[in-house]
Amino acid sequence: MYRFLLSRQWVILTLVALVLIPVMIELGFWQFHRHQHRVAQNALIADNLKAEPVPVTELTSPGHTVPRGDYWRQVTATGTFDSAHEVVVRRRTNADDKVGVLVLTPLVLADGRAVLVNRGWVPAAADQMAYPEVPPAPAGEVTVTGRLKADETTGASGIKDLSGLPPRQVMLINSEQQAERLGREVLGGYLEQTEPRPAGDTPELIAEPDHDSIGAHMAYAVQWWLFAAGVPVGWVVLVRREKRDREAAAAAGAREDAAPEPSVA
Repeated sequence: MYRFLLSRQWVILTLVALVLIPVMIELGFWQFHRHQHRVAQNALIADNLKAEPVPVTELTSPGHTVPRGDYWRQVTATGTFDSAHEVVVRRRTNADDKVGVLVLTPLVLADGRAVLVNRGWVPAAADQMAYPEVPPAPAGEVTVTGRLKADETTGASGIKDLSGLPPRQVMLINSEQQAERLGREVLGGYLEQTEPRPAGDTPELIAEPDHDSIGAHMAYAVQWWLFAAGVPVGWVVLVRREKRDREAAAAAGAREDAAPEPSVA
């Protein structure tokens, strides 16, 4: 009755179905794990943003790699901006997706070490080789509050670290690179400034990271699992249809064989 399942066509179809089922299940778990990661990430961001600010020196030091658990922690730093060694970070977007640059200014602490401060976004100069118009950093001693971030690398960010850039322009925010340039110790990572707010709201401060949306990963996971469940159901439907069609064809053939031949007068 089901001998047709041994045909080449049905063997291939069955093997394809057997391969698709575990692949779709695995894709569902991949999306589910992405959902879990997003939920955990949102919880981490929310908790760190709500935490009371602590001195930056409590969480990082020269050569320190900021762990993920400390990302977006609220920190404070008191010192004097070194505007002479300020740089801009090329090809960055603001909240409106306009392309410009980030203003990166070293803040020299009382002990002589420095911490990098991302003061915010400004439009790029019309001439890419020129240094853009940047509002000056506050003079004198200042206390900056900001979100702690890890050093940027090409591997983590996907941004290529280009060489031969114009003076005072960089592609990545990296404390080790800036320490070589400054000739002084620089704390690992950097601050994303939130306070004090600049006069005239420029540079444009970086907005808080999104920690409310969870994306559609869970929906995609359920979708893949439904697809996986649908494969055997579809296979059974096709088998029954094939069986029914073959039985109908066999019955029609039997009727034709049984019909009497017309007599010849």
